[in-house]
Amino acid sequence: MTGRPPSRRDVLLAAAAVAAGPLGQAPAAADTAMGIRPATATAASPWDEVPSILARIVPPVFPDRTFDITGYGAAGDNSTDCTAAFRDAIAACAAAGGGRVLVPSGTFRTGKIHLLSNVNLHVTGTIRFRTDPASYLPNVFTRWEGIECYNYSPFIYANGRTNIAITGTGTIDGNAPAGDWSSWGGGGDDRDQLREWGAEDHPVEQRRFGAGHELRPNMIGLYDCANILVEGLNLRNPAMWTLHPVYCTNVTVRNVTFYSTNSQGDGCNPDSCTDVFITGCRFDTNDDCIPVKSGRDRDGRRVNKPSQNIVVRDCKFSGRWGGITVGSEMSGGVRNVFAEDCVCNAADFPGRYPVKYALYVKTSFNRGGFVEDIHLRRITGRNLERDALYITMNYETSGNIPPTVRNFTADGLTIAGGRSAYNIDGRGARHIQNVTISNSTFTGMTNSGNIANYVDNLQLANVFHNGRDISTQPSPGVRYEAENAVISQGVVESNHAGFSGTGFVNSDNVAGAAVEFAFDLPSAGSHAFLIRYANGTTADRPFDVIVNGASTGTQNAPGSGAWTTWVSAGRTVPAVAGRNTVRLVATTAGGLPNIDYVEVRP
Repeated sequence: MTGRPPSRRDVLLAAAAVAAGPLGQAPAAADTAMGIRPATATAASPWDEVPSILARIVPPVFPDRTFDITGYGAAGDNSTDCTAAFRDAIAACAAAGGGRVLVPSGTFRTGKIHLLSNVNLHVTGTIRFRTDPASYLPNVFTRWEGIECYNYSPFIYANGRTNIAITGTGTIDGNAPAGDWSSWGGGGDDRDQLREWGAEDHPVEQRRFGAGHELRPNMIGLYDCANILVEGLNLRNPAMWTLHPVYCTNVTVRNVTFYSTNSQGDGCNPDSCTDVFITGCRFDTNDDCIPVKSGRDRDGRRVNKPSQNIVVRDCKFSGRWGGITVGSEMSGGVRNVFAEDCVCNAADFPGRYPVKYALYVKTSFNRGGFVEDIHLRRITGRNLERDALYITMNYETSGNIPPTVRNFTADGLTIAGGRSAYNIDGRGARHIQNVTISNSTFTGMTNSGNIANYVDNLQLANVFHNGRDISTQPSPGVRYEAENAVISQGVVESNHAGFSGTGFVNSDNVAGAAVEFAFDLPSAGSHAFLIRYANGTTADRPFDVIVNGASTGTQNAPGSGAWTTWVSAGRTVPAVAGRNTVRLVATTAGGLPNIDYVEVRP
């Protein structure tokens, strides 16, 4: 898949970047953030694909039948071995045509659990897994760090099943720190042997590990399955990766909390999967939060199954490495990953480790394959350990099979605290292509600059780094500075860094404080209206947007983190040909946020 000619999608993306200006998409992302669409789109947006992806992702439904594991000999006393009870309840449920296998209140100790088609494992109590490795034998087919083999069974396993779910309000506890799994580390000699076999095309049937070896199993491994739902649970203490769907389609993961302590403690790893929706989840992990994968090196290229059409929404990330991650096992290719409205190191969910990178793309010349069409918008965060965006071809420095890495957009990012806004790290023999960052603010960055090595077509539009505009592209609209507007109950100030022009408007803390802008337009119709503001309080400061004397509704202005942290809010407004006025009027006693400027776009 390397070195292939540009696809129709590449051509469309490049055309969109030219036609729509530095955003490379239309409508403007700030307007899209408000759920607004202008009357006429000027170019295709990569985000236009998301509705069709989500329409294909439909969680499975199950017959209204319940099979309580206590009816099959299970006891929730945190001692009795319930392995047989899980097996028998799942078998009975499947034989009856499907339904719900109930894990009620209590703590149920068990070895491996193998799911069957049309079974919803519904947990309201706690499943706690045994710590003896023999409980996960005989070996099953797995993919271990991107290479196929036979190894210990994942604690919960399914292969070739349809319509499966793991749901509930309870806890699935891998209990791994209580056993020997932690001491096995990254696999040692067994890992090296597996990589050697993968490089030599050694027959998969002969790649046998398990008893006597030290390759840790994943907690939940789902292979070649379709129509999957994982919902509502607390997933804790895996031996290594927590939730690992492999070669799966139609996967929904929602409202799940991930907690891991071991090394290799990833959260949710879609691996050579198609059509995946991860939403409302929280990650407190000892490694990457959501790493998208597709196989390692020669073995990954042999299997040749990409991960594609993955949507991440409304998640919170705290973890030792990346929030949204691609790789490093990506030899089968990764395309069409969309992440929006996520938070890194949220104040109400700090986790044990701060995320290093909001986006972490790790590839190398050992991998080959491709990473393309990765899109982020409205990602916020604080106290990153390193860079907001890190895209590298140098995760390993050896090899002579370059990957193709291209087509990234990041819009509406607000990051307070980190090393730099971006580190884009290509190589002379194969450049990274087409990176657009727009409408984004990075404050508290310890590095004064950013890194872009061997990058073709890096575009920065309305991007501020420690208060300095680092844009490489002109704004697509016309900007009106607030200090030149008509001000009611407020003053022009310049004591907080990061503003555009010569200052900003600081209103009185009263309802009715206002700033009024006047501008001329050549024609009537809907126009995008971008408002840049800072709100260093924790209270919202909403204001009414009045156009030509008529209210168009209230615009909320939540806290931006600091008075030096400037963010943008967007909406569309009706306009007339010729002179127009837009008046922003505070609706609460807090007054307006500090207003820097407004920008009008067709």
